[in-house]
Amino acid sequence: MATQFQLFRHRRFTSMFFTQFLGAFNDNVFKQALILVLTFSAASKMGVEISILNNLAAMLFILPYFLFSALAGQLADKFEKSKLTRGLKLLELAIMLVAAVGFIFELYPLLFVALFLMGTHSTFFGPIKYAYLPQAMHGNELVGANGLFQMGTSLAILLGMIIAGVLAQLTNPLYWVSACVVAIAVLGYFAARYIPVTPAMQPNLTVNWNIFTTSLDTIKYLYSLPYLFFIILGNSWFWFYGATFLTQTPEFSKIILHGNEMVVIFLLTLFSVGVSIGSLLCKTLTKNTVSLRLLPFGIAGLSIFAIDLYLSLSGLSITSEALVGIAELSQVAGSWRVFLDLFMLGFSGGLYIVPLYASMQAYAPPSHRARVVGANNIFNALFMVTAAIFAIVVLNVLQFSLPQLFLITGILNIIFGIFLYFKLRKHSRNAIIQTQDPDAHVSA
Repeated sequence: MATQFQLFRHRRFTSMFFTQFLGAFNDNVFKQALILVLTFSAASKMGVEISILNNLAAMLFILPYFLFSALAGQLADKFEKSKLTRGLKLLELAIMLVAAVGFIFELYPLLFVALFLMGTHSTFFGPIKYAYLPQAMHGNELVGANGLFQMGTSLAILLGMIIAGVLAQLTNPLYWVSACVVAIAVLGYFAARYIPVTPAMQPNLTVNWNIFTTSLDTIKYLYSLPYLFFIILGNSWFWFYGATFLTQTPEFSKIILHGNEMVVIFLLTLFSVGVSIGSLLCKTLTKNTVSLRLLPFGIAGLSIFAIDLYLSLSGLSITSEALVGIAELSQVAGSWRVFLDLFMLGFSGGLYIVPLYASMQAYAPPSHRARVVGANNIFNALFMVTAAIFAIVVLNVLQFSLPQLFLITGILNIIFGIFLYFKLRKHSRNAIIQTQDPDAHVSA
């Protein structure tokens, strides 16, 4: 049986894959480097609490998704995608040059501006990449392509965080970070130059530049398509779920596991590798069809292993005062159960999210596909902000522990998963899969 890795033989896939990979990689090198600067340097120099600066950074990066996603969807439907992508990659290069100036001269307001602009860049690129796949891939390639994209994104995020941490340990780290983000942006632009011409799906569309009415109209349109609406709610729940767990990973690594920085990276690696393997297996398990048959297994896994993570963390007994490394931690009774839980949470997440993304692309009307992706990004951002508020309420207001937060999230996932599954079953009868126009495919 052919595997999805054969897609790397085709320029129509490889060019967009590496454009996306390098973009996600650069996002995370820059964001992680900025967090390290804010934590270890800027906060004391500016006389501001670290938590305030870090939360401000998170808000500035996600704000463009609220503001510009609907507009980005219109542009991706109206214009030819390869040219639009190259323009965005040139914008990324300009933003990274601004960021380099900010790092080298320690101009923190300029770094915040660059962060907002990078969030804007990602907002406009999102609808392009997800609307591109169903247009460039053949019907039996869509699930495999999404699996590879999800794998690539997970690994790019992880690799970006690791590289930022490594660069921070070098002499003159801000110069190294600056050179790195600019170099990655250059590579991203050259990858984008190989994307084949991809015809606009609605070239006569009149763009509404009012970001508020556009966002409202996009959400109203999505709500008129119930099956897609609940698909996107399911997508956004994954971002809520992932943000809840991954945001707490450094804290529970230090406070509960008494682990050092390498333990944090190791735990994030377990989760990311789990997502990657689960994503890749979707093609085989669904037999190359756009199907939600894996959704119940993903939902079940996300809850089972969240609840077991609560039990495994609650049962740990670590007496060491000093922070330990991976080798020392692995000697602690029960630690391997924690490792397995994190890996299986990622694996279950891969089984959950890839079928939903493939279904969103396959069921979205071709003329409105990028705008549907724009609506998806709006909901993703909303759910991620809600996840931060949810964690603050549970941990700081209600005074629950981190393991109890994971338990509550796992229980909520059961409730939401059952609701989502039955809503999708109800509306699937009326959903019409939009087949691709053969003329819309791009050549290898």
